[in-house]
Amino acid sequence: MGIEYTWDVEKTIEVLLYIAERCPDQYTALKVLYFADRMHLERYGRLICGDSYVAMRYGPVPSGAYDLVKLAGGHHYWLLENISVEEAFSLQGNSIVPHRPPNLEYLSESDIECLNEAIERFGSLSFSALKKASHADPAYQGADRNDFISLETIVKTLPDGELLLEYLTDN
Repeated sequence: MGIEYTWDVEKTIEVLLYIAERCPDQYTALKVLYFADRMHLERYGRLICGDSYVAMRYGPVPSGAYDLVKLAGGHHYWLLENISVEEAFSLQGNSIVPHRPPNLEYLSESDIECLNEAIERFGSLSFSALKKASHADPAYQGADRNDFISLETIVKTLPDGELLLEYLTDN
């Protein structure tokens, strides 16, 4: 079994810009994206950017989005060599600094709904409160550290997860 999904790099840049306008701290921004993705998956049957998640020391992290943030901080990755985030944002200390507004044409109404809800619920939490909230997540708890959390694992932790899993594997 395996659910097919594709990471949308350009959309991820726009989503990070959207979140960073409201929550510039990189840790907070990446956690907000995780919680928004969970909401969106539960309500609409898809991830916002199609990113994959890794169970890292401080909680689940969207792998591609994290690589983009690190790229903006000056780290170079051969997998992202043709991606330019410098025009969109930079990393100053732990803050994502937008260089332009997000292009909202990349975001659906449902994307914005879940992003706004996650920003409202989690955007102002302290580091320790965010860590606690993300560590309480059953998908994170069931994963090995520094390993990917399968989409199937995340789906199974959602209300009506078995029905959603059936839908996703059939479509």
